[in-house]
Amino acid sequence: MENMGRIHSFESFGTVDGPGIRFVIFMQGCPLKCKYCHNRDTWDFSGGAEYSIDSIIQKAMRLKPYMKTSGGGITVSGGEPLLQSEFLIELFKKLKTLNFHTTLDTSGSLPLNDSIKELLQYTDLVLLDIKHIRNEKCIDLTGAPNTNTLNFATYLSNQHIPMWIRQVLIPGFTDDENDLKLLKNFISQLKTVEKVEILPYHNLGKFKWEQLGLTYELKNVPSPTAEQIQTAKNILGI
Repeated sequence: MENMGRIHSFESFGTVDGPGIRFVIFMQGCPLKCKYCHNRDTWDFSGGAEYSIDSIIQKAMRLKPYMKTSGGGITVSGGEPLLQSEFLIELFKKLKTLNFHTTLDTSGSLPLNDSIKELLQYTDLVLLDIKHIRNEKCIDLTGAPNTNTLNFATYLSNQHIPMWIRQVLIPGFTDDENDLKLLKNFISQLKTVEKVEILPYHNLGKFKWEQLGLTYELKNVPSPTAEQIQTAKNILGI
């Protein structure tokens, strides 16, 4: 039987999800319940549509010249792509034979298993979204602890897998200076961090919650100011 992946959507010319121009695949399904999620419609495991490996490769090949000249490649995001690691192993294996650069955009929130470890063997770069460095605050913000994420980061470091660390800066939630110092200390222990990114919070995904008849808890939370962003960058040394 052909291996099929459940996918929410595609982006043809992504420029913020890894180096160069990226073909971005947004996988369907997510185990987290982030209060600020701007892709609320990706949570449902039964949503999206099924695609074969070959159909995805066909889409990607049309954009290969742009990716090649820009130093780009394929990024798999979500949702949470690790939920479909078996499918992605097969996809990444095929992409590597075609000389595509592979990037995995993940929260690392699932327990490490043999399937995820195998997938990482075919992954050139991981974009790791650390939701919150403090466990109790992470549980409040996402509905899950950060234990798996921090273990995942340590595994990437030990396996010499390049990563970019990402932190969404949400006023009143992730901008505490002591928390950012704690994050800086954790990152400093990792050997393969190539880049640290601050992603300023925005509420542009609020309408998706409203379309689904759901309450968006952070609707009154403002985007961080330029000064708040700079303060966070200074603490993290970026």
